[in-house]
Amino acid sequence: MLHYARLLSTMIRLAISEEMEYRSNFFANVLSTVSGLLVSLLTLKVFFNQTQAIGGWSFEQVLVLLGIFNALDGIVQMVLRPNIGRIVQHIRKGTLDLILTKPVDAQFYVSFRHILFWPITDVLMGLGLVVYAVLQMNIAITAMNLLWFLLMFLAALVTLYGIWMVLMTMSFWFVKVENLTFLFTSLFETARFPVQVYKGILRALLTYVFPVAVLTTFPSAALIGKLNGTDAVISFVIAVLMVVFARWFWKQALRNYTSASS
Repeated sequence: MLHYARLLSTMIRLAISEEMEYRSNFFANVLSTVSGLLVSLLTLKVFFNQTQAIGGWSFEQVLVLLGIFNALDGIVQMVLRPNIGRIVQHIRKGTLDLILTKPVDAQFYVSFRHILFWPITDVLMGLGLVVYAVLQMNIAITAMNLLWFLLMFLAALVTLYGIWMVLMTMSFWFVKVENLTFLFTSLFETARFPVQVYKGILRALLTYVFPVAVLTTFPSAALIGKLNGTDAVISFVIAVLMVVFARWFWKQALRNYTSASS
């Protein structure tokens, strides 16, 4: 475990060094992040000019959810998206053979080798928005609320990784995995609003099939006191199932992989 922690630390340091070589590009990306968040806030404000609540959530409560969404989106841009395109190249060019011979778990390597540093601004600004919204609500955040929030946020991260790992693994059979990532992005956008906004079968799909509720609604609910035991269990179960399935799917793909030399 310490070995992989050191490897991850080295990868992060390399990412920072690479980003600092092009500082003007870094600051341009930061400006893009700020403008994107402002547009999201403006859109949300337009919605609440017509109503007092969305799905039973007030403006400040949805701000908490939006902040969590922004933080998760930053993690996608920082860690997950940069790697999914490269796994296709590794398979097509045969460089995956070299990865499989390295003294490190191949899944870990292809998941975290290429990290972009600038999306950290999305993460920090998202979490900053969460803090601002909580202060605006004047609610007392207890140690228990904070603990549940951290657990739900961790479950969201694990679930998010599991989804993206499955998409990455499909590269063994499909060349145009970018089309799948576009589908993911479109569905992920629904996580900007609480799952209570959606009704009937759509709400069930967004909870159990493509679990956007686990990604943003449940962590937000934990922080503001809306989380119930059933939702917490759902988060933990889906997170475990996703990461276990992703690992199993990766192993199956490797068993069916024919190297460039064979």
